[in-house]
Amino acid sequence: MTSQTDSPVDSSVIPREALRVSNVEFRWDQTRAPIAYPEIMLNTGEHLFLRGPSGSGKSTLLSLLGGLILPDTGTLSLLGTDLASLTSGQRDRFRADHMGVIFQQFNLVPYLSTLENVMLPCRLSRKRRARALPTPEQEAESLLTALGIAPDHWHRRVTGLSVGQQQRVAAARALTGGPELILADEPTSALDSDNRDRFIELLLGLAAEKHTSVVFVSHDQSLAGRFDRQLALEVKP
Repeated sequence: MTSQTDSPVDSSVIPREALRVSNVEFRWDQTRAPIAYPEIMLNTGEHLFLRGPSGSGKSTLLSLLGGLILPDTGTLSLLGTDLASLTSGQRDRFRADHMGVIFQQFNLVPYLSTLENVMLPCRLSRKRRARALPTPEQEAESLLTALGIAPDHWHRRVTGLSVGQQQRVAAARALTGGPELILADEPTSALDSDNRDRFIELLLGLAAEKHTSVVFVSHDQSLAGRFDRQLALEVKP
C-alpha cells in the first residue's frame, strides 16, 4: 500500500488531530490474509481521497473508522478517542454525534420522507441538532436545494426518488448538523457529471466552512485533485 500525503496547511487554524490509523490489520475470516493499512494521520479540516481496486480494503477502512467493526491489531483514534476503548453502544453514540456517513447503498429509511431522512441525524443526536442552524428543518431544506432536490420532492417517501436523487439525499443527511468527520463511500457513483461536480463543491465547501475532515472513497480518479491528500490502497498478493 502506498500513500501520498502532501497537503496545504491553513495557518489561521491550529491543527487538531481528526483521525489516526496506526499498525491496523483486519481479517474478515481465518481463510483470508489480513488487510494491513499504512499509517494515516489526518488533521481537522483536511480531506483525504482514498482509491484502490476492489478488494484493497477501502470500504473496510470506512467501516473501521466508523466503529462498525474493530481492528484485529493496531489503533484507531478519532478526535482523540480510541474506538476500541468504547462499547458498541458508545461507538454508535460517538458516530451519531461526530460523523456523517454516506453509505454505498445509501441506507435511507424507506418509510420516511426525503426531508425526514435528512433531518434524522438531528433526531438521533442532540449535538447535531444544536449545530443545525438556524433550525434542523431549515438546514435540511437548504442542503436539499443546494443539491438540486426540488421542494416538491421533500415530502415524498425516498422510495419514490431516482437512484441519483437518493444518493444526493444521503449526502444531505450526512452533512446536516455539522459533523466533524464525513466518511463517504463512492458518493458520486450514481450521479451525472453536473450533479457530481455540484455535490463535490457543496461537500468540500461546507467542510471548509465548518473545518470538517472528509474521507472520500472513489474510483473516479478525476476527482482526486480536489482533495488535500491522497491514499492509494493495493491488493496484497
